[in-house]
Amino acid sequence: MKVISTEKSQVLATRVAHALKTTIVDVNYSRFPDGEHYLRAGELDDEMIIVGSVVDNDALVQLLLLIDACDSSKNRLVVPYMAYARQDKRFHPGEPISIRAVAHVFSHGVSDITTINIHDKEVLKYFSVPAKDISVARDLGAYIKTMDLDKPLILSPDDGALAFAEQVASVGGWDVDHLEKTRLSGVEVKMAPKQLCARGRSVIIVDDIISTGGTIATATGMLYNQGADEVYAACVHGVLTGGAYARLMASGIRDVISSDTIERACSKISAADRIAHALTTH
Repeated sequence: MKVISTEKSQVLATRVAHALKTTIVDVNYSRFPDGEHYLRAGELDDEMIIVGSVVDNDALVQLLLLIDACDSSKNRLVVPYMAYARQDKRFHPGEPISIRAVAHVFSHGVSDITTINIHDKEVLKYFSVPAKDISVARDLGAYIKTMDLDKPLILSPDDGALAFAEQVASVGGWDVDHLEKTRLSGVEVKMAPKQLCARGRSVIIVDDIISTGGTIATATGMLYNQGADEVYAACVHGVLTGGAYARLMASGIRDVISSDTIERACSKISAADRIAHALTTH
C-alpha cells in the first residue's frame, strides 16, 4: 500500500503516508499546449490510497486522472474537501445536482471513499461505492485548548452549524452558542449570541467551511461592540476565496485557524491521523 496525491494535496498526503508508515509516490504534473492535463506517476502498488481535495476544477481533473493511472479495484479514495457538495439540490428546471454528477465519476475505479466534514452527509448516497465522512471537530477543539484562553465561548455562525460547534466545545467543556440575526430595519441587521453574553470573553466562531468570510467579519465587529475581548475564526476547510483572509483580519479577528484539507498558511491542524485511523478501521 502506498499513498499518492494531487498537486494541491501533497502536504496532507505525505502526512497520511507517514501516519500509515508507508511511502508517498512521486507524480510529475504538466500540461499540453492546449491546456489538457498530463501526469505520470512513479512506482505504484496494487493498493493505492489516493488523496486529493477538490479545491478547483483542475484538482478534480487531476484526481480523475490519478484514479485511472492507479488502475486497480483496490484503490481507496480520500477527498478531504469536496467541492460541489453544497450544490446538492435542484432549484430550477434544467439545473444539475452537481454533487451527484461528481460522485458518479469518482465512484469508478475505487473500492471506497472517505470525506472530511462534508457539508451534508446526505450527499454520500450519490456514491455507488461505500462512502463515509469523518470529522476533525475535536482536533479543532484540541488546538483551541492549547491557546490557553480563559473560559472561551464557542460560537457557530447559525443554528445549522451548532452541532459542529458543540463537538468542538466538548473537548474543553466550554460554553457554546450560535449567532442569531435580528433585522432592525430594511438595511440594518444585528448579530449576537442567541443566549450567552460575549462581554469580556474570548470568542471563537467555528464552522465547517469559511468561504468569503463575510458573515464572520460582520459578526466580529458586532461582537467587539458587545464587549468581546477577542475574536477568533476556526474552520475545517479554509476556502478563503475573494480576499477572505484579509477581510477577516481587517475586521479585527485575532487569528484564523483551519485544517490542511485545503493547504493554507493558516492550516494549523492536520487531518492526517484521522484519515489514517479511518482507513485502518473497519
